Amino acid sequence: AIPFFTTHFDLSNVMVGWSVSSGLLGCIIGSSLASWPTDQFGRRDTMKIAALLFFISALGTGFAYNFSMFIMARLLGGIAVGAVSVIMPIYLSEITPAEKRGSMTVNFQLGVVIGILVAFFIDYLLINTGKHNWRYMFLSMAVPSCLFFTFLLKARRSPRWLVSQGYIQEAKTALSDYHSLDNCDTLIQEIQASLQKQQSFRQEKIYLFKKPNLRFVLIGIAVGIFSQLSGIAIVMYYATDIFRAAGFSTDAAIGQTVIIGITNLTFTLLAKLLIDKVGRRTLLLWGTIGMSVSLALLSLSYFGTGFPAWILLISLISFVAFFASSMGAVVWVLLGEIFPNSIRSKGMSISSLSNWIVNGGISFFFPIVVGLLPNGAGYCFAFFSAMTLFGYFLFKKYLFETKNKSLEKIEQENS
Repeated sequence: AIPFFTTHFDLSNVMVGWSVSSGLLGCIIGSSLASWPTDQFGRRDTMKIAALLFFISALGTGFAYNFSMFIMARLLGGIAVGAVSVIMPIYLSEITPAEKRGSMTVNFQLGVVIGILVAFFIDYLLINTGKHNWRYMFLSMAVPSCLFFTFLLKARRSPRWLVSQGYIQEAKTALSDYHSLDNCDTLIQEIQASLQKQQSFRQEKIYLFKKPNLRFVLIGIAVGIFSQLSGIAIVMYYATDIFRAAGFSTDAAIGQTVIIGITNLTFTLLAKLLIDKVGRRTLLLWGTIGMSVSLALLSLSYFGTGFPAWILLISLISFVAFFASSMGAVVWVLLGEIFPNSIRSKGMSISSLSNWIVNGGISFFFPIVVGLLPNGAGYCFAFFSAMTLFGYFLFKKYLFETKNKSLEKIEQENS
């Protein structure tokens, strides 16, 4: 939609960056505030509020009569995205048994990827619907917003949240979906012991940054930051502009984004099959190396002479493939797993906040750098390549494996 609403509102490069990053500012707000309602009202009911915000945002952006209204609607939608990015991985990790938790939590990323692909495809179909085509693109978000809210009406509440609130019988019912009754009793005792372990610490915000929780928080922040320093947000948000800069027409460029979406979906499905067998750490290390090489080649395609446009396309596809099969799937699984029960929502909120801050920053500055510097995109992708390689060494040294372990076992082994 960017080329079309840019023309409609007559936006400068700075304002284009703001139009994208305003939604990400909302993500920062949503992820930073999500832990309180998540703990107070529960994971499921907080997501219902987010679903309503998605719907309002869809109508607000689609019917925006000026740029200020457009930005306000983007902010509301961003708040919902930020909140769900905190809550959904927590919710999935808490309702799923250890041996299925990786592939089940990947369903969150799989849903995101399918949504991106459908969005790219719908945008492609709406290109030739007239001068208001970008409005129809944004209004189309209202449909999945309603579906999200409807599905949540049938979802169970998180058993670990229920235990923390004293709803033991309902927690047993929720756990019984995946566990035997005897195992449910054992799990509830483990959850209670985990929660009681840290009850004596009154100043929880300070305690987040003291041992033994400091290690979990720092790893969570690093995972959140480096998943965005890979540059995946730039590829997803500015794919059309990247292809246009390489010489593709606007229609062809939007068509290429469908290929990116299909690649994203295909390799997310591969990650879903592998994550509980290979492990989170192995997938992440393998993927970051491939991403770094792909980004380096992508950068060279901007600086080198005689590089055909298909080199850029192949580089982007390989980068997305490596990301989707590793970091894209692993990050949200890890963030839902690594934190102890008593700080899970707060730790997840901080990690997601770091993710969205970096996402918003690079999304705002990318069109500005591209506009100011010759081969500006090449410099950006070279930076992303270097950061991804640095992330590889960081994860190799400090990240621990979590596959096939209960949330309480992970906490015991790494505290």
